[in-house]
Amino acid sequence: MRGPWRNPSCRLLWMPISERLSRLGSGVFARNDQRKSAYMARAATEGLPPLLDLSLGSTDLQPPAAAIQAIADQLGAPASAAYCLHGATFPFRQAVAAWALRRFGVAVDPETEVLLLVGSQEGTAHLPLAVLNPGDRALLLDPYYPSHMGGLHLASAEPVLLPLDPMAGWRPDFEALSTEQWDALKLMVLGFPHNPTATTGEQAWVDAAAERAVRHGLVFAHDNPYVDLALDGEAPALLRSPHWRACGIEFFSLSKSWCLGGYRLAFAIGAEWLITALRQLKGVVDFNQSLALQAGAIAALEQAPDWPHQLQAVYRERRDRMAAALEAVGWPVRRPSMALYLWLALPPQAHGRGWGSEAFAAALLEATGVALTPGHGFGPGGEGWLRLALVHPVEELEAGAARIGVWLASL
Repeated sequence: MRGPWRNPSCRLLWMPISERLSRLGSGVFARNDQRKSAYMARAATEGLPPLLDLSLGSTDLQPPAAAIQAIADQLGAPASAAYCLHGATFPFRQAVAAWALRRFGVAVDPETEVLLLVGSQEGTAHLPLAVLNPGDRALLLDPYYPSHMGGLHLASAEPVLLPLDPMAGWRPDFEALSTEQWDALKLMVLGFPHNPTATTGEQAWVDAAAERAVRHGLVFAHDNPYVDLALDGEAPALLRSPHWRACGIEFFSLSKSWCLGGYRLAFAIGAEWLITALRQLKGVVDFNQSLALQAGAIAALEQAPDWPHQLQAVYRERRDRMAAALEAVGWPVRRPSMALYLWLALPPQAHGRGWGSEAFAAALLEATGVALTPGHGFGPGGEGWLRLALVHPVEELEAGAARIGVWLASL
């Protein structure tokens, strides 16, 4: 495919654009970013309420002081300004192995079963390039996180969607696929606790998926950045399954549990052959984060192991009070079992105007300055829903609900 590219200093030129880039599209977060920028420009000149951005899971809560101090202490070291290859990440990988033993009671080899990532999103997007050939089929949940689908497009793979039914508590129905369909798959990507539905999920679901992966000879990738942020019950993990070394790789992140999102610190734990494959791919795509940032991650894992538990109380209060505030203005809310998000069905006013999730989110932002993420950006199964991130203090969330209520009443 070819698309136009215009240089102001010359005539219209035609530049090649890849088909895989065309399939990627602009992405829901990019479209939302454009709308937020437009609103802020209007607010500055028209005296509108300030933007209340509830569209990204980028928390206002701060990382543990030990992590920030460790980064600061290492910034002046000459090695922190140098390129960091895989070998230099060994202290970080050792800290991850110790964390896995404490957290799950699982002994992992830091040399062969752990890999530093530039955010878990980077790992999930790159994995298909390492394990799939063009045309290979891969199973995704629907709704899905955008990087899961994006990684398949980059690998020219064929997605197979497994719809999650809200009436079944978003439980994946693995029986919905025939034996022939399972045999045709090369990769399965799940993630519980689940983004965007904010469903914690059950260990039995992950165990059943791992058993399927072994039975049908496919890779099982489990995206688990919210493992420490279950508000009700214990979060599942692939590492708890006896099959993880045979078929699996699991992605973890310090972005949510230790509030280090902007530092892009994450890791994968998995079967040696999968870690080796992803490491080989990363070797030609990027280097690793500065040793100073890795020092911060090590400090978070070793010196602040209870930090995620402290966050749970904050998010529980935000969940309950924001849900009550929205219900008070006529927007029914299902209280989620996972921290950080509310997954909201479109209110009746949206259906009355024929709005889908993206049109409603755009109109809401323009009218109130409150930004939510349209569920359509998470796949066909997300249409009819919106994701609200609980990333501001309770008072600001409730004030945002009041803005929304006035607007809904006007419709």
